[in-house]
Amino acid sequence: MSRRTAAELALAGNTIVWGATFVLVKAALRDVTPILFVALRFGLAAAVLLLTFGARARRQLTPRSLAVGALAGTFLFAGYFFQTLGLRLTTAPKSAFITGLASVMVPLLASLVYRIRPQMSEWMGVALATAGLAIMTLEGNLGAIGRGDLLTFFCALAFACHVLTLGRFSATVGFELLAIMQVFTAAIWASLLFRAMEQPHVEWRPAVVYAILITGVLCTALAFSVQAWAQQYTTSTRTALLYMLEPVVAWITSYFLAGEGLTGRGAAGATLILGGVLMVELKPWSGRSHPLQ
Repeated sequence: MSRRTAAELALAGNTIVWGATFVLVKAALRDVTPILFVALRFGLAAAVLLLTFGARARRQLTPRSLAVGALAGTFLFAGYFFQTLGLRLTTAPKSAFITGLASVMVPLLASLVYRIRPQMSEWMGVALATAGLAIMTLEGNLGAIGRGDLLTFFCALAFACHVLTLGRFSATVGFELLAIMQVFTAAIWASLLFRAMEQPHVEWRPAVVYAILITGVLCTALAFSVQAWAQQYTTSTRTALLYMLEPVVAWITSYFLAGEGLTGRGAAGATLILGGVLMVELKPWSGRSHPLQ
């Protein structure tokens, strides 16, 4: 097996784990407040990464690498902060598909950062994804978006900023230090905010314990380490395409494990979102690509 094949299989494994845990986290949030859950998840992940990569990371310490890790970690925390808050108020499949809009936002944000005009395919993909988001989330006579869906939209924006940060700086910072710093920063933000923004509460039921262990060890510590290794051997386009599996897996697992699916309108919106992401990532009309490819 080539390294590229192994890397892409590993990234596909990430998407399956991430997609399958939407329903697990939603169940756990019945018994734990959301920001406390994020703090516990990232605290556990930071401890695992320190034990695994701590010795190597110490040799990579510089003021610049610390700043890069802190910036990436801030965006990472913001993504999970909004996603976890939103997941209490929307369904797991809708949360997963709206989070997938991050792939559409990346080239638009890159055009602002690097001053590169988006291609026609990217504009058309954004239009498709936006239409899908509207069909999936707008509710009521006035077309008001649900609060949970809006929070999840901000999550997608934060994740897009996180991808841009890693794309800009990951080649100049050791992946061990970057993995530790971003997770540790997210843990610090969550630890500072959960007492100020909520009345922290947790009941140590099996669903909560399993969710913390699985998301902390597998979805955070292991998954971000795998991603840092795997993206050395494949392109950002193929990575984004593989990550489109995540909302599909979330849709399937939510239906079979919790009986929570999408309505006909939601399915139509999800199809348009996936089509928009495909158009942005595949770019069927040639043109200048952005620096992340």
